Amino acid sequence: MNQYETVFILTPVLSEEQTKEAVKKYEDYITSNGGEFVLKEKWGMRKFAYPIQKKSSGFYYLFEYKNDGQAIAGLELLMKRDERIMRFLTVKLDKHAIVYNEKKRKKKKEAAKTEKKEA
Repeated sequence: MNQYETVFILTPVLSEEQTKEAVKKYEDYITSNGGEFVLKEKWGMRKFAYPIQKKSSGFYYLFEYKNDGQAIAGLELLMKRDERIMRFLTVKLDKHAIVYNEKKRKKKKEAAKTEKKEA
């Protein structure tokens, strides 16, 4: 199984419930096709550098997961057909990117622990 990273942007006109429903749809698709999540992150609402579909912001999400290549094609097809998704990008991670992401997560955990001790 290969490791992938998918970042997608949801339209800002969705309610919180609709946003959760859209994210759950893609989580379920990945797990039902034999995928295993490494990381799920909600980056929140962010402004764009330039307008996309006449909108200036959107909800960003990141999925890092292990899956086979055939499931990725189906996932991207679903995202293309979904009008709630403004943009998406899926990248296959090589061994260096996987190591880099693991180091980054470790650093983040250590920073959170240090922050808790200080508080």
